[in-house]
Amino acid sequence: MSKDILNLEPKAIWKNFYSLTQVPRPSKKEEKIREFCADFGRNLGLETIIDDIGNVIIKKPATPGMEDRKGIILQGHMDMVPQKNRETKHDFEKDPIDAFIDGEWVTARGTTLGADNGMGVAAGMAVLEATDIEHGPIEVFITTDEETGMTGAINVKLGVLDGDILLNLDSEDEGELYIGCAGGVDTTVKYHYKMEAVPGGVVAYKLTVKGLKGGHSGLDIHYGKGNACLILSEFLIATGERYGVRLADIDAGSLRNAIPREAFASIVVPKENEVAFLNYLKEFESGEKTTYQAVDPDLIITAEEFDTPKQVIDKGTQEGLTKSVVNCPNGVLAMNKDMAGVVETSSNLAIIKIVDGAIEVCCLTRSAIDADRDVAAAKIADNFKSYGGEVENSGAYPGWKPNVNSEILDTMKKVYDDKFGKIPDVKVIHAGLECGILGATYTNWDMISFGPTIRHPHSPDEKVNIATVQKFWDYLVETLKYAPKK
Repeated sequence: MSKDILNLEPKAIWKNFYSLTQVPRPSKKEEKIREFCADFGRNLGLETIIDDIGNVIIKKPATPGMEDRKGIILQGHMDMVPQKNRETKHDFEKDPIDAFIDGEWVTARGTTLGADNGMGVAAGMAVLEATDIEHGPIEVFITTDEETGMTGAINVKLGVLDGDILLNLDSEDEGELYIGCAGGVDTTVKYHYKMEAVPGGVVAYKLTVKGLKGGHSGLDIHYGKGNACLILSEFLIATGERYGVRLADIDAGSLRNAIPREAFASIVVPKENEVAFLNYLKEFESGEKTTYQAVDPDLIITAEEFDTPKQVIDKGTQEGLTKSVVNCPNGVLAMNKDMAGVVETSSNLAIIKIVDGAIEVCCLTRSAIDADRDVAAAKIADNFKSYGGEVENSGAYPGWKPNVNSEILDTMKKVYDDKFGKIPDVKVIHAGLECGILGATYTNWDMISFGPTIRHPHSPDEKVNIATVQKFWDYLVETLKYAPKK
């Protein structure tokens, strides 16, 4: 049962995290969580602001004797990625998350957990209500719509926040401090198609690609996981050429920032080719399972017979769509030349779906270098244009350039060493933290990102390590105690 997590330590964080799991908060649907966070601040008697875009800012004065410290902003985002397994019955706009303890971890039943970024928000709430910790001036800054557009970070106005140091609580490896991140840009492609009558003498099947692990399109992109959009498109190309398969409907992937785990298509195949088609399906599935055995051992590709549709998508659009998807740059595009093992540029081919009479393809390109981000996005656009797609690149946001001379970085390295007996790893993350955007507005901020250990964010396998939540809290409390002086 979800309430079991209330018995975990530190209770200061877990009780607030539990409360967050009970409030629906998918991206773009944040009305309930926004009011919940604002009411939390008001009930503590603290200055609470909801700005014009929907961010929540709660301000707490310094504790006695700490008035000479620089103001610290504890920042997280209120929304969560709404991913679930196909068989799971869950309405992210109405239902609470069913979190439970699974050994050393807390996870959820068939859905994303929302530890990204519920853990960060819960920690900020815990600081606000604490009466037994030392800290200078505190602002808890809870942004809106981080996962699908970073809308809150992009639209925050200069002057509403007072602090000099930003602690972003949205990283996912305890013992690591992040001082830089990738920027990104969205690519949206539309194919306008014609519907044609279904040829005679066909049998219809529902194709399903499932069992893939998916995951965060930045943090997990280097693992080479299976991409359901690509796998389905490869199969449609091969069977279209060999067996005359025609496409009637397609629905692959669901979120731009998640590696697609599942894909579905309605197709028809000439009756005389049915046996050969089904035999090839087994052969294709076997080959893909071998390819992804190490990273996605549970991959399944099935074909289930169903009622014949009345129409199919015109052949030219089917071919252009599938070939452009297969030829789209995807995965790791470049590694950082100065930091071993760090992805510099990547792309995630995330979604294929029919929207308002057009087939829409969505990608997210990330890079630590803004110019390289734009070059990669241009190549992706050229690929889709060459197959007749209408392409728009939008929503570009900057990366966060590392500051190795950061005062808060020096403080946090010393605090961690004194408390845990080692220096934390200092890294750049290949994900779209809000720090780059916020730092472009508040250019005076000294910024660090850290958090507890979270695995498989943006997927129903998301989980947070219990022991690291305690270390994260202890580290945060100690950092506030030794915050730099003004």
